[in-house]
Amino acid sequence: MSTDRSDDEFPIREATINDLQLAFKQNKLTSWQLVEFYLGEIHRLNPVLNGVIEVNPDALSQADEADCERRVKAPGSLPGLHGIPILLKDNIATKDKMNTTAGSYALLGSVVPRDAGVVTKLREAGAIILGKASLSEWANFRSSNAPNGFCARGGQGKNPYVLSADPWGSSSGSAISVAGNLVAVSLGTETDGSILSPSSSNSVVGIKPTVGLTSRAGVIPLTPRQDSVGPICRTVADAVYVLDAIAGFDHNDPATSAASKYIPHGGYKQFIKPHGLKGKRLGVVRNPFFNILKGSPLAQVFDHHLQTLRQEGALVIDHLEIANVNSKNSISNDETIAMLAEFKLALNAYLKELVTSPVRSLAEVIAFNNKFSDLEKIKEYGQDLLLSAEATDGIGKTEKAAILNLERFTRDGFEKLMSTNNLDALVTPRSYASTLLAVGGFPGINVPAGYDSEGVPFGICFGGLKGTEPKLIEIAYGFEQATKIRKPPSFKS
Repeated sequence: MSTDRSDDEFPIREATINDLQLAFKQNKLTSWQLVEFYLGEIHRLNPVLNGVIEVNPDALSQADEADCERRVKAPGSLPGLHGIPILLKDNIATKDKMNTTAGSYALLGSVVPRDAGVVTKLREAGAIILGKASLSEWANFRSSNAPNGFCARGGQGKNPYVLSADPWGSSSGSAISVAGNLVAVSLGTETDGSILSPSSSNSVVGIKPTVGLTSRAGVIPLTPRQDSVGPICRTVADAVYVLDAIAGFDHNDPATSAASKYIPHGGYKQFIKPHGLKGKRLGVVRNPFFNILKGSPLAQVFDHHLQTLRQEGALVIDHLEIANVNSKNSISNDETIAMLAEFKLALNAYLKELVTSPVRSLAEVIAFNNKFSDLEKIKEYGQDLLLSAEATDGIGKTEKAAILNLERFTRDGFEKLMSTNNLDALVTPRSYASTLLAVGGFPGINVPAGYDSEGVPFGICFGGLKGTEPKLIEIAYGFEQATKIRKPPSFKS
C-alpha cells in the first residue's frame, strides 16, 4: 500500500493514538486495517529507511483479536493502547516468533525465557507488537569507529527528512520508523543519549524516564546503572500514554521497586495540560550547551524558543553555570570506565539466562564477530570497546573510583544547579545534556524544535531531577502546543 486510505476513509498517516481510538470507536477503522497499512508502508519504505529489522508474523492475528475484543466489550472499558501497533527496539525481548539480537547476528536464533517487563505491560494494555526496530546498540558500543545508526543486522538507518543526514543514536530505528509513519508509536532504550539524540534528529518526541521507572528486565543491557526504556512518538501526548502503560514495578528488575514511588496517583496523562509552562522555572546554561551554537542560525532559533517559553508563563533563568561542567570530558572517560566493566557483567548475566543461544558470554560474542567478520563488518569498524570490556575483571578500584567521580559530578553539578535555583527543568538544544542526565539516572524529554537550512530536524530537551516526569510533561506539552513545529518527513536525498 503506497498511499494513505481514500478520502472517505480514515487517514492513518500522522494519526495520533487519540485519533486512532476515536476511529475505532466510530467504526471508521479496525486494528486489522491499521496493521495492514503499516505493514504496507514498511514494505514500501523500509528498503530505503532501514528502520525496521523484523516484522511480527503474528501482528495481524493480534489485530484480529483486538478487533474481536472491541466488539464485545463496552466502550471505554479498554485501555488507551488497546489495538495500537507498537514497534520495539531490537534489544527488548519478546517471547514469540521474533528474534531479540541488539542488531547482532551473534544472537540470531536465541530464545529468551520470557517477555521483557515492558512488553508484558504493553500486552496487558492490549497493544499490538508490530515488530522490532533496527538499532546500533552493539555496533556503537562495539567500536568508536562505528557510525551512528549502523546496525550489523539491519544496515545503516536513514533520516526520513534528509536521507543523507545522520539519524543518530542506537534507538534510531525506533525514531526513524515513527517519523516516517511506519508505525504509530515505538519504544527505545537509552544509556546516554540513545532516545534523546535520534528523537532530536528525526523530529519526534522521546521520553527518557528516570532510571528504574520502567523495567529493564529482558532488555539486552549496557549498564543497569544508566539504562532506561522509554517511548518515541510523534506527539508528547502519545509518548505519555505509552509511558503510563510501561511504568511501574517489575519483580525481575529491583530498581523498579524504589522508582515506583515516583509514579503519581492517576498516572501521567493528567499532566497533559495546554498551559503547563505557566509558573515553571527553567534554567539555561550557556556554557557549554548554547555556546556550541554561537554564530549559527540555530542560535537565533533557540533564543526565540526561550522567548516563547517566557510568553507562555515560564520564568527563564538565563546564564546559569554548572560548577564542574568543564570536567565533562573526564566524566565521559569515567562513564566509559564504569560502563565497560558493567557491560561485561550485565551482558554475561543476560546471555546465561537465555533458553538457547549461539553465544553465552561476551568472550563468545567477540569470537563470533571474528569468525563472521564480514557479517559484522569487523574490518570496517572493529570491536575495540568489546575487547576493552572483556579485559575488565568486575568492579575493582578503578571502576569504583570512576563511579564515585560520577556521583560527585552529579551531586556538585546538576543536582546543585537544580536545587540552588529551585528549577523545574534545565533547557538545552538538541541532546547536549544527555551525559548530565545519563550519569545521574535523570529523566529528559525531547520535543521537535525546528529544521536547519538543509531540512534536517533538531529538538529541544527538557531535563529534570529523578521523578520529575510530571513537570517535564507539562513543560514539553506546553512548548509543543505553543509552537507545533513538527511536520511530516520530506524524504529528501
